[in-house]
Amino acid sequence: MIASLRGRLISKKPDYLIVEVGGVGYHVNVPVTLLSDLPDEHKDVFLFVYTHVREDAIQLYGFQTDDDKRIFTTLLGISGIGPKVALNILSTISPDNFYNAINSEDVDMLCKAPGLGKKTAHRLILELRGKLPSLKEKKNMLYDDTLSALVNLGYKKNIAQEVLEKAYDSGHRDIESLLKEALKYLTKE
Repeated sequence: MIASLRGRLISKKPDYLIVEVGGVGYHVNVPVTLLSDLPDEHKDVFLFVYTHVREDAIQLYGFQTDDDKRIFTTLLGISGIGPKVALNILSTISPDNFYNAINSEDVDMLCKAPGLGKKTAHRLILELRGKLPSLKEKKNMLYDDTLSALVNLGYKKNIAQEVLEKAYDSGHRDIESLLKEALKYLTKE
């Protein structure tokens, strides 16, 4: 199974990319929301990848964060949700809004995704409620892991906490980008 790709972005289309790795071009289906965060064509790109194998095809689905990939694979475990609908959900609803919609049982928010009706949205809520972390739990886990990394790098805890809050408030939501942003703040001071 292919779990990630790092290579040169050859082509960006509305619903897929071509990523060249070692001379081989991979067709990777992606959520529409990912396109704005990608570098220009012919630049390096890194994607978390889910490999979907069927009798008649092997398809790759790419995501910017491991969290997006986790939501996608969780959705595939729900009866009636295939890769196309799961990708539509991630193209329409941000991960934070998705967690909120599940935890607050917001059927209307979920139904904004093309191909997702009320019946399937209710099934999603029923099957995923309590299985997904709340945003507060998610932030706490991310915050604690990044704070631990900064302290292990030798920064004082109180200073690390201050820059970590700034980095989180500026929109960084995965440990890698949060850590990089926090380190930028620390090197400025």
